[in-house]
Amino acid sequence: MNLPSPTRQAPLHRLKLFLALSRTPHGVLDMATPAFAALLWLGHLPSPWVTVVGVVTAFAGYTAVYALNDIVDYRSDRQQYERGCFGGDCTDLDALLVRHPMAQGLLGLGEGVLWTAGWAAAALLGAWWLNPVCVWIFLAGCLMEALYCLLWRITPLRTLISGGVKTLGAVAAVFAVDPTPAPHFVTTLFLCLFFWEIGGQNVPNDWTDIEGDRQAGARTIPVDYGTDAARLLVAVTAGLATGLVLLLYAFSGGEVRWFHYLAAAAATAVVFAWPALQLYRQPCPENAMALFNRASYFPLSMLAVTLFIVLAG
Repeated sequence: MNLPSPTRQAPLHRLKLFLALSRTPHGVLDMATPAFAALLWLGHLPSPWVTVVGVVTAFAGYTAVYALNDIVDYRSDRQQYERGCFGGDCTDLDALLVRHPMAQGLLGLGEGVLWTAGWAAAALLGAWWLNPVCVWIFLAGCLMEALYCLLWRITPLRTLISGGVKTLGAVAAVFAVDPTPAPHFVTTLFLCLFFWEIGGQNVPNDWTDIEGDRQAGARTIPVDYGTDAARLLVAVTAGLATGLVLLLYAFSGGEVRWFHYLAAAAATAVVFAWPALQLYRQPCPENAMALFNRASYFPLSMLAVTLFIVLAG
């Protein structure tokens, strides 16, 4: 039997580790967030150059910020790994490749820093070309992400910072296609994604790690306030995000008809509101993980609805 040569295997394996560091499967899904935000505000497709540079910049930005998370959390992740907390859950979207490869010693810290710095530089160049305002938004996102990690053992209110970080890619995308977007659209966009991140991503993800976080002394919503408070927060944010989605489409730059609102509401219900309700009714780590994974497709579902509006119009 002919086996692939080691020289051909090694580069692919190394690439997989770097992509795992940046949680690329999740990052690619998140790239739909700036795409749908820009399209929804414009109401039409941007120029080809803006589209190409925007896609590359978004990929570079998400790749850098996700890797930055592991760099700042390197020591705490390493401690978690040494305690055997990385057993892994094959249903976890963030662990599809390898969970925290630097903490497991599969990548060096220096390699991770270089990888992150390279993608951050590419994101900065792209952001500057699109609109210098986007540079400041990206830098703010990096600082907020680092602060979020540093507050791991200090306060569960760091979830508010996480909510802010996840909105910035979409806000930057709107400024990339229009230097003077309407404040009411940007504000609604921010709040919609803010509640989605908290109730559909951050809290359920922390819920799945609740035992390990307790042992590590981490401060999260499920650890500090309990699962009853966490499930109530998830239900409230799911309802708010669903309502804000409809308001967001009302502020769109395109022609939105009644069935577009119906499609947006249905998509939000399927990927966020319904699994949030299931978690509220049956609070358990399995339903929390199901919500996290399902809600990760919220930006992609919104992009699908927005593309339908833009292309049909």
